[in-house]
Amino acid sequence: MKPAPFEYYAPKTTEEALQNLTDLGYSGKVLAGGQSLIPAMNFRMARPSALVDLNNVAELAYIKLTDDGGIAIGTMTRDNAVEHDPIVKQRMPIVAETMGYIAHPQIRARGTFGGAIAHADPAAQLPALSLALNAKLLVKRKGAERWVTAEEFIVGPFMTVLEPEDMLAEVVLPPLAPRTAGSYKQVSRQRGGYAQAATISVVSLDDRNHVKDVRCVLFSVGETPILSKYAAKVLVGNEPTEAAIADVAAYAAKNECDPGSDLHGTTEYRRQLVEVLVRRALTEAVLRAKK
Repeated sequence: MKPAPFEYYAPKTTEEALQNLTDLGYSGKVLAGGQSLIPAMNFRMARPSALVDLNNVAELAYIKLTDDGGIAIGTMTRDNAVEHDPIVKQRMPIVAETMGYIAHPQIRARGTFGGAIAHADPAAQLPALSLALNAKLLVKRKGAERWVTAEEFIVGPFMTVLEPEDMLAEVVLPPLAPRTAGSYKQVSRQRGGYAQAATISVVSLDDRNHVKDVRCVLFSVGETPILSKYAAKVLVGNEPTEAAIADVAAYAAKNECDPGSDLHGTTEYRRQLVEVLVRRALTEAVLRAKK
């Protein structure tokens, strides 16, 4: 199929793009990597009246260290650039690990880091990763900008706080504390496919090997990525024993997610996956943090 007719804008600067979005209002739609939007348009599931294509805005594609040792990633940075960047691999290996699970290399060569987060697909890796790493998101509009936390940014399936004139410009991943590590786990029907259930866990340990902080995010099992509150309640300040981790995994599967049933698996099956994956991810993150 072919998309419905639309107007096309190809700005070369951020300011020009923001002006386009201001002028177009609700009729405009940002085009980043296009790996989700273009298929939706071809099937006429999405019918924007106008596209503002950011692919010529070179200033939105970068990876750089922040003053406090975090990593700032421009919204148009390609997924494969993040996956293979030496700074990312050294400072935040969980990011590089997660990127490798996004679809296939051809998709990662075109898809963009900020575009995936702004799309807010509840089964996608990057919205969940931004939540697991407590990311800060820079939202710009003509003449103004604001910072939004990852927890505030996504408000529903494919829904964010972005208004029609807004654009996600930058994602900042705060520096990881010493003795912090993460782990990514998912089950999918084939490599590169959407996960039937998945989790990203990030754990920080103190000098006694007790948990200082933990962020365990479940996704593809609800309308948005889900940050487990129970994980922090049980583990922070305590030794992450096998029993404690098993308790967190069982509770998260039963109470903190809402997986539906489809032809690939029942709700009960996907809850079982959540329990297994959370247990494995937390266990691996703890072992990595101890090294």
